[in-house]
Amino acid sequence: MTAQIAYALVAFAFVTTVTPGPNNVMLMASGANFGVRRTLPHMLGIALGLVSMILLLGFGLAQVFERLPAAGTVLKALAIAYLLYLAWRIATAEPRPDAAPGAEARPMTALEAAAFQWVNPKAWAMALTGVTVYLPDRTALTILVAAALFFAVCLPCVSLWAALGQQLRRVLTNPARRRAFNVTMALLLVATLWPILTH
Repeated sequence: MTAQIAYALVAFAFVTTVTPGPNNVMLMASGANFGVRRTLPHMLGIALGLVSMILLLGFGLAQVFERLPAAGTVLKALAIAYLLYLAWRIATAEPRPDAAPGAEARPMTALEAAAFQWVNPKAWAMALTGVTVYLPDRTALTILVAAALFFAVCLPCVSLWAALGQQLRRVLTNPARRRAFNVTMALLLVATLWPILTH
C-alpha cells in the first residue's frame, strides 16, 4: 500500500466513522443514558466489528456477495428488522439515569456491538468500499494494514459521539426529558434506514 492510498483510506475511514449513522446514534444515546465509561465496550465492539468485516471481505467474502445477489437481499431484510428492534429498545428504555449497574437497562456489550456491524448497512457500505476501492490488489499485508488503520481511526471518532451523549446528561435531568431524548434517538435510528429503503 502506497502512502497516498493509506492517506486516502484514513480520510475515508474518518469521514465514514465520524458522521451520523446507526452506530453513532446508538452511542450518543448510550453516552446520555449510561456515560462514556460504561459505553466503552460498545465503542470497542464497533471498531472490532468493522475490522473483522474488512478482514473477511478482503480475504474473499466480498466475492460471495458478487456471486449470490440474494444474500444481499437477505442481509438487507435482517438489517431493517434488527435496526427497528434496536430503535424500539432505545425508545422504551427506562429513563433512570441513576439506575444500578445490575438494572435491566444496560449498554451494549462489545460482542453485541461487533455482531451488530454485520447487519449495519452503513458498516457494510464502509467495509465494501474500503476493500474494493482502496485495496485493488488485496494482498494479505494491505488488508491487515487497512484493518489496522480503520481501527485506529474508528475508535476515537465513535468515542466523540458517546462523549457528546454524556454531555447531554446535564440537560436530561428528569425522566420526561430523558424519555423524549430516547424517543428522538430511536426516530433518528429509524431514519438511517432511508438509504437502504430507497436504494
